Amino acid sequence: MDLRYSDQDREFRARARQWLQANIPQERRPASGKAASQFDRDWQKKLHDHGWAGVAWPKEYGGHGLSGLQQVIWYEELSRAHAPAQHVSTTYVALMHAGPTLMARGTKDQKTFHLPRILSGEALWCQGFSEPNAGSDLAALKTKGTVDGDHIVVNGAKTWTTDAMHADFMELLVRTDPASERHKGLTWMICDMKTPGIDIKPIRTMLMDDHVNTVFFDDVRVPLANVVGEVNKGWSTAMATLSFERGLGFIADQLELLEKVGRAIELAGELRLADGRLAIEDDEIARRLGSIKADTMAIRAMTLADIAETDRTGIPGPKGSMMKLMVTTTHKALSQLVGDMLGWGFMEFDGDRASNPWTHDYLWSWVFSIAGGTNEIQREITADHVLKLPRSR
Repeated sequence: MDLRYSDQDREFRARARQWLQANIPQERRPASGKAASQFDRDWQKKLHDHGWAGVAWPKEYGGHGLSGLQQVIWYEELSRAHAPAQHVSTTYVALMHAGPTLMARGTKDQKTFHLPRILSGEALWCQGFSEPNAGSDLAALKTKGTVDGDHIVVNGAKTWTTDAMHADFMELLVRTDPASERHKGLTWMICDMKTPGIDIKPIRTMLMDDHVNTVFFDDVRVPLANVVGEVNKGWSTAMATLSFERGLGFIADQLELLEKVGRAIELAGELRLADGRLAIEDDEIARRLGSIKADTMAIRAMTLADIAETDRTGIPGPKGSMMKLMVTTTHKALSQLVGDMLGWGFMEFDGDRASNPWTHDYLWSWVFSIAGGTNEIQREITADHVLKLPRSR
């Protein structure tokens, strides 16, 4: 892997920086609700209309076919310009889950219909994987899908479904073989969220928002043509989806983490402790900051290595779980350190991220350790598929 930037890379960075400086939204993104999803659609449409959507998507699917390294450059410039963050956008699942999964496993008709709508921001997606009793243990899901002619009839519930109330489609995983257990007998489907029988109930979180939901299915009829992969073989498709989420889907989070570490170091150089010293002059605070900074540098190196592998293979490998674990644990360590510096009175939070970003980040660090697979699950995957360790009995 060559980590040097080529002339083409440098030209791309300069062009991206110039366009972002002239075009990023001047108004702040609404915190939640329909206004937030419309803001995200409008920003994605602007990117699309000006040729900045899907920089690493293949050209045959409307992207620009650029390298993974240039995708990193694009995310770096988005972060530098303080552009709307993709990883908290309602477009995230469509762009980072559904789109790549359809490219890898979808039919020609599925790609032709959905990919242009995803890239332009016309269609938002949500993920229907987790259930009330099947979150980290995804193979335990119980939502039923019964084949009835040319449809699958779905009954059950999904939970922690991010932005379900704004989504046009769901990537839905159900059990279509009633006699099956664990990973067998599952089917990955595209579910139109306007289908009769879907009921969405919001869940209020400690972040003072209701962007996650429980989604109930009562005799919801999904066409067999919406199956991605094969009926009863959806586990493989689901693992492809999660590999995208845990790999390239976390690039923006990794880059934002680097920026946050920089802000924490600046804070330590300005904030005075109770004894009058600057926080950075405290040996333990300086040690913790140094350790976190080193971890962020390691994460960036791992990211570049994973991108090089993905450029070769087309699908992220299990090393994405290592990166996801490193990002979440480092994010939590950073948030706890800032809490120690500021004093825990900073936990007063009214739901406005802009008014107290450190409090939001601390609360989000706990969500982050669960979303996309818990830290424990990432350790299991790393042990099994990266380190090839024997399973404990």
